Amino acid sequence: MSKLKAIFLNASLKSTEEPSNTEVLMNKIQSHYKELNVDSEIIRLADYKIALGVEENMGEGDEWPKIFQKVMAANIVIIGTPLWLGEKSSLATQVIERLYGSSGETNDKGQSVFYNKVGGVVVTGNEDGAKHANASILYGLSHIGFVIPPNVDAYWVGEAGPGPSYIDAGQENEFTKNHVRMLAYNTMHFAKMLQNTPIPAEGNTMV
Repeated sequence: MSKLKAIFLNASLKSTEEPSNTEVLMNKIQSHYKELNVDSEIIRLADYKIALGVEENMGEGDEWPKIFQKVMAANIVIIGTPLWLGEKSSLATQVIERLYGSSGETNDKGQSVFYNKVGGVVVTGNEDGAKHANASILYGLSHIGFVIPPNVDAYWVGEAGPGPSYIDAGQENEFTKNHVRMLAYNTMHFAKMLQNTPIPAEGNTMV
């Protein structure tokens, strides 16, 4: 079996010129992946020109196809988002929309091209809304064919109202650290199982 690959899609509204709380939390998961012999890469979506729409390729200037190639090469796809007014970011919504644009494509067995890929989510913010954002993203991934293992929603939120974000707060929340570990291990375990024993095509083909 080939080495497992994980891709993190960071839907922060900040480019790489600015620190991202979401990415720092992703780095914690990457540390576990390194120990588990899983290759991983973080893509900061704000660095790309991603066109609006629900097609695989929206034409000239659309850089989503570059990202999509990495998604297709990965066994594990983790979407990360900050919270804005209790919701996932606009970029997180956009990445779900663009993934949905390829949900009608099939593999050589007639299943969605996202079958046998594992999904997860990372959320940070200094107010509530993490579970709502987790539910939205994980449902979206499941609906288009990703497998969602248990406990693959790693998140951190601070107190209600203005306050320190994940980086400034010290990153010492035991609940969050436990979920980071579970996300890493459970996505790895399921990705390995699906690599060894893919989902049979019986009863779930699209053609």
